[in-house]
Amino acid sequence: MDFEPTTRPLTDAEARAEAERIITQSFQPAAPPVRHFPTSFRDLVRPPAYGDTPPVHQDDKRIVPAWAAGIAVASIGVGAGITGIGCGAWLVLQGLASVTLYGVLMVTLPFAGLAMVATAIGGAISKARSVSKTVYEGPVVQNTQITNTSNQRGMFSRTRNDVR
Repeated sequence: MDFEPTTRPLTDAEARAEAERIITQSFQPAAPPVRHFPTSFRDLVRPPAYGDTPPVHQDDKRIVPAWAAGIAVASIGVGAGITGIGCGAWLVLQGLASVTLYGVLMVTLPFAGLAMVATAIGGAISKARSVSKTVYEGPVVQNTQITNTSNQRGMFSRTRNDVR
């Protein structure tokens, strides 16, 4: 191809010849055409509607293994269970979204009162059982001995106090 700029414009005959050359070159196939072969065959002969040959029984070979059926049933059960849990969680969260402080106090007030009564009864029973009627008389000897051992060497030290 010539990229040199032309110094004069083309005449009508030269322009027509150049256009014809470009069009012929552009639309010329680069490779020979590919031959197409048929890839299927259709038999147009209709089979007879009836005949002397009886139909042949064809066994069903689609047997589902027990483990596959079990997994299918389990997945249906899990899906139904998760759906129930999700609905329950939605209901609980809808209820919690409308909770106020006064509502919480009113609901917990009986439990707090019951806990207070149970604590008071338990404390009274504990005090009643802890009364000791045994009185010890005699001399009491109390001996306290404190041994302080300190080993200090360099950066690390260890102090050991033994109280007996």
